[in-house]
Amino acid sequence: MASLSPSTTTTTTTNNLSAVARNPSQSKSSQLSAFRSTQRRRIPSKISCNAANNNESNKFDRRNLLIGLGGLYGAATTLTGGNDTLAAPTAPDATQCVPAKIDDGSPLQCCPPKASQFLDFKLPKVNPNQLRFRPAAHLVDDEYLAKYSKALALMKALPDSDPRSFKNQANVHCAYCNGGYNQVGLPNLEFQVHGSWLFFPFHRAYLYFYERILANLIDDPTFSIPYWNWDHPDGMYMPSMFNDKNSPFFDAIRDQNHLPPTLMNLSYDGPDTVSELTNEQQIEQNLTIMYKQMVVNAKKPVLFLGAPYRAGDPVNPGPGTLEIQPHGTVHNWTGNPPPNTPFWEDMGNFYSAGRDPIFYAHHGNVDRTWSIWKNISPKNKDFKDTDFLNSYFYFYDENANPIKIFVKDVLDTKKLGYDYQQMDLPWLKSKPTPKRNRRPKKPAGKKPGKKPGKKPAKKVFSTVKNARAAEAEAEAEAETDPVVPTLVFPRPLDNIIRTNLARPRKSRTQQEKDDEEEVLVIDVESRSDVYSKFDVYVNDEDESPTLENRTQTEYAGSFVNVPHRHSGKDGHLKMTTIKFGLSELIDDLDANDDEGLDIIFVPRTGTDSVIIKDVRIEFQD
Repeated sequence: MASLSPSTTTTTTTNNLSAVARNPSQSKSSQLSAFRSTQRRRIPSKISCNAANNNESNKFDRRNLLIGLGGLYGAATTLTGGNDTLAAPTAPDATQCVPAKIDDGSPLQCCPPKASQFLDFKLPKVNPNQLRFRPAAHLVDDEYLAKYSKALALMKALPDSDPRSFKNQANVHCAYCNGGYNQVGLPNLEFQVHGSWLFFPFHRAYLYFYERILANLIDDPTFSIPYWNWDHPDGMYMPSMFNDKNSPFFDAIRDQNHLPPTLMNLSYDGPDTVSELTNEQQIEQNLTIMYKQMVVNAKKPVLFLGAPYRAGDPVNPGPGTLEIQPHGTVHNWTGNPPPNTPFWEDMGNFYSAGRDPIFYAHHGNVDRTWSIWKNISPKNKDFKDTDFLNSYFYFYDENANPIKIFVKDVLDTKKLGYDYQQMDLPWLKSKPTPKRNRRPKKPAGKKPGKKPGKKPAKKVFSTVKNARAAEAEAEAEAETDPVVPTLVFPRPLDNIIRTNLARPRKSRTQQEKDDEEEVLVIDVESRSDVYSKFDVYVNDEDESPTLENRTQTEYAGSFVNVPHRHSGKDGHLKMTTIKFGLSELIDDLDANDDEGLDIIFVPRTGTDSVIIKDVRIEFQD
């Protein structure tokens, strides 16, 4: 578990999943029952998720529970040839793959061919001067297209019995993301690679083996798959190579309104929202979104990479910033929404996303952002937590060998033998700006005050009488200023919600901000099988923040759910936590001395069943 400093009680009075002790011996439904019955929580004043030494007493208890479960866990470690009996990392139980779930609850066979034994992955011997470079999809030439087309056609021609076939490669995502696996040793808990710190390493390993299979089929070890460069203005369109009906890259099940030359929206709100932005405004918004997700909201590993996910934890503890958007929004911008398809197939649903060849280019860019993030700041580093490093997955390699690969094996693309074609990063210069100067925010019940040194008016008064009149006028204006109340949660997001949050600490020094990021934490319950999205704003005075507001500082970020289905009777429910960095936003709004912040939730799409379970401010080191 994350290491906790001495905790302090806050004024929060909401039910909260993270307040419930996670017990590996309980089923997910019993844990959720405990969650629903919780009435109060204690909020740690400081949370650390990047330490190598975690709470060892919790680890010891967890390990004893895993040992006590007996045969299933032991059988899995025997199968893999590992010696992980005392390990706390989470991993899929390869002996018990079951049909995954489509969004209507019906089963779908996505399991790979069974293997009697898995080989441990070994890093390839790499000449650093001969790395494979994955090209930007919009820049590839005819020679490359011919090579990739041949490789993919050969993969699609492989029989279903071959684990390297395109069908089986697509099914990898289905099995890992729609309830095909439970956690090893914990048959009542689903294993999931989204919504946690496993997101980036799983997809990197997934693409690595997909790429090596293609290279092997054309006997070209230098071959690399392309990446969809949607963070650059030139790449913010569906690459034309994927829209050629005569190529193996084509998938007819895409949103027909988003085919080339339609400019993409990295903060896509769904088909019912019509954007009036010009192309120039849309590009500006896309670049600002990238800056938000890669810089403002990503100053700590847990914010960018996602929340810790260990053996015994329920799924979806919390996604990282990039996973939310543009990863999630691009999935559904590309997929075909209902009623055209039942469940946003292909790209817009986890069970079917791998069936579209563009999926692998999309995740190529997702993978690329992980490497970019680590180069933005020397503080941007991977977790050193052994539970993170020792989590593992199963794949088939280019020779159809079953392979067990650890997270620690995939932290460096160059050690895997590849890198990315260099492109400019214009979003690094797209820092959002505040809409206007604003008054300090105070908790509900207190009138907003003026900033120190600010003159009350720009009028000149020659008499005491006029001066008193001006003072009365200023007081009347203050009386009419809206005071945002502090609400009690949970609350359904059936319309715009505004609440004021008192800040546990204010007037922090720059050193304090560097050491600990002030973080807005939101616990959300939603339907996992619905594309849902809402925006979050801080200190925004507009009655209804518009889409144009996303280029401005007040926009903190969004919640996005890509449709998928979990196992179990509550497979349509999703409990998760999203986090937004506040330190840079607060500085830009000149709100460092404010006692409180106004938080605004703006529903965009699919929020009929969304419940804001809790909202609070914490500090992340």
